[in-house]
Amino acid sequence: MAQTVWVLVSGRDRQRLEAITSDRRRQRKHIERARVVLASVGGGPVQQTALQLGISRPMVWRWQQRVAEEGVYGLLRDKTRKPGKPPIPAETVARMVALTCADPPHQATHWTGRAMAKAAGISLRPVQRIREAHHLQPRRVCTFKRSRDPRFADKLVDIVGLYLDPPAHAVVLSIDEKSQIQALDRTQPGLPMKAGRCGTMTDDYKRHRHQEFIRFLNAIERDVPAGKLIEAVVDNYATHKHPKIREWLARHPRWTFHFTPTSGSWLNAVENFFSTLTRKHIRRGSFHSIVDLQAAINRYLAKHKAEPKPFVWRASAASILAKLDQLPEPAE
Repeated sequence: MAQTVWVLVSGRDRQRLEAITSDRRRQRKHIERARVVLASVGGGPVQQTALQLGISRPMVWRWQQRVAEEGVYGLLRDKTRKPGKPPIPAETVARMVALTCADPPHQATHWTGRAMAKAAGISLRPVQRIREAHHLQPRRVCTFKRSRDPRFADKLVDIVGLYLDPPAHAVVLSIDEKSQIQALDRTQPGLPMKAGRCGTMTDDYKRHRHQEFIRFLNAIERDVPAGKLIEAVVDNYATHKHPKIREWLARHPRWTFHFTPTSGSWLNAVENFFSTLTRKHIRRGSFHSIVDLQAAINRYLAKHKAEPKPFVWRASAASILAKLDQLPEPAE
């Protein structure tokens, strides 16, 4: 049943309310409250007032009650809200950070968010916010492998020197031949990605081996002008040390191979290029033949040449050695 509320205001208060509604500098919420009170003066159904102003009945009742209790100026003040949940104590935050960096219980590999929340007596979302604030990602692991090569430092200085200060009248090349970019044909066709299911592929594959390293060296030999020395940085892949490759180098004295240290193939600058190629175009692909693989690589090369972004080596040998000194010594 519609309720009728009588709102009584003095002539002076009425003038104040009208001044508020006509003042363009006033906040919109103050103008709306003053209109509610003016529409209620003299009595009338609350439902009718609500429909007239396009607001709800509880809003009409709220401002009718406020002006009755506190006068016109009560419309211009917002009541303070009840305080929300108290912030998590600093001691709890520090304890959670320490726990995240410590070993978890029950032989687990790392603290999960829910296990951490249960241990701290809080909900999951605060745990996630604390981890984000402190840049903690216990689910992720970065791996490293320190070289045991006794001549590691000498080889590093040699290769980095080629990048930063190449010899005069020489061409410095980074050469690599990675098994990860061979043509791999899955034993069964994969399933495409769709809503609720990720794309699938078989774990096993057929490997098509085809060694063309010497042919590749011959192509470079033809393209590099006569009189130029060729300094080639290569890793310790067996192909690069094959007897036939050694024989080829003996017949081409202007070539010099600079081998990266054991477990140090990251010193080969071409690794950055191959990493992008593998991640974006090869790793999840399925190639029935060398031709299919070459087509995929050529598409990537065409895109790379259209928007070239050179790989520039900037780290000095001294800075690299300083960072490596911070890693644990390799286990015997």
